[in-house]
Amino acid sequence: MLTSVRGLKAATFLAGGALFATPALANETVAEVDSADDAAVEAAIAIVAETEAEIAAPVILPIEGEVIVTRASEPAVESESKLGGESGFELSGNVALVTDYRFRGVSFSDGDIALQGGIDLGHESGFYIGTWASTISGGTDFGELELDIYGGWSGDISDGVTFDIGLLYYIYPTGDAPGVDTDYFEPYASISTTLGPASATLGVAYAWDQASLGDDDNLYIYTDFEVGIPETPVTLSAHLGYTDGVFATDFSGNSFDWGLGASYAVTDSLSLGVNYVDTEGPSIEDFTDTGFYFTLAYSM
Repeated sequence: MLTSVRGLKAATFLAGGALFATPALANETVAEVDSADDAAVEAAIAIVAETEAEIAAPVILPIEGEVIVTRASEPAVESESKLGGESGFELSGNVALVTDYRFRGVSFSDGDIALQGGIDLGHESGFYIGTWASTISGGTDFGELELDIYGGWSGDISDGVTFDIGLLYYIYPTGDAPGVDTDYFEPYASISTTLGPASATLGVAYAWDQASLGDDDNLYIYTDFEVGIPETPVTLSAHLGYTDGVFATDFSGNSFDWGLGASYAVTDSLSLGVNYVDTEGPSIEDFTDTGFYFTLAYSM
């Protein structure tokens, strides 16, 4: 291909040189026949014109050929899509080290350190998919890993108000108890708003009757508050949740969980956090007991 392009350029150059040389040839021919009769002059001019046409004719094809080669290379550059650029997609991720994995007030890591992380792919339209995982201490039934897969839509429904709706699938791939079903689905929805440095979220999640839940269901309603302290990298948070169903920590079949927290932004991506967590019902050590846990998180 390189040879042919070079050939086209060479042909164009040579043809152009011949074209510029032709007027000189025409002038000399006219001068020589200046003393001849009109018929001879007209014949000479006709010969020169015919010669020019023959020489100039090859110029057309090489020039067109070169233009075609140039245009053929342009669309390949223009059609390139970049993640988070012209494509409208944005990829993000996070990783965290926590001293205790608490889920709605309950420890899933038996009070031990857990490693967590996730990846999200979002589109400018508001649709997104993602996955998140954490090490756990789930015994034989649940194993040592929780893997969550989810997808949904999030966007502003009015000025300063954001709505989020989706479906989450909890998977415990390392559980090896024969005949025990541990995975389940849970749809969710939330609405959030901001007022200056403060934000508030009201959400609901409902897991319908499923074999992994003992053919029972579970309703969870929660609210979260956050406020950033002006002129500081510190953010304060508060959480209140209500469970009605199989995941309740009280014998009555429903229970509250609550917590307070603070985080410190070391950089735009790195943060340190501390949280206090408690839940209603009997206090079981390393399961439902009151306690503090710390977080080191990095987002990208």
